[in-house]
Amino acid sequence: MIGGAVTGGTGRDPGLQPERTSLAWRRTLLALVVADLLIWRSWAVSVNQPGAVSGSVLAARAGAPDYLGLCALTAMAATVVLGLCVLARGRELRRSSAAPPAALMRWSAAAVVTLAASTVAAIALGH
Repeated sequence: MIGGAVTGGTGRDPGLQPERTSLAWRRTLLALVVADLLIWRSWAVSVNQPGAVSGSVLAARAGAPDYLGLCALTAMAATVVLGLCVLARGRELRRSSAAPPAALMRWSAAAVVTLAASTVAAIALGH
């Protein structure tokens, strides 16, 4: 040790960091699943309301798109993609403590942004 710095090329001490990172990814996924479920609930409620424009059977027969249903499907797809990213990252963390691949981070960021946009759109359509 020179001047308080540790010398030597021992690399990173993995400690509990991989476990904490894995738990953080799982917490993020859980929060996004809750947002996804709220969107699905909003869509289900709108379908069951008499005279509702969004999600109603009459609107679907008239050719009007069901935007709240599209938000729900988009949110579900984004949640599935993020779930796959969480599984892949967890597998990588068990093998090594290396940084995540850039592609994994791009997919997870795209899924989070897509889910956020679906949530905002579902809130706007719900009012």
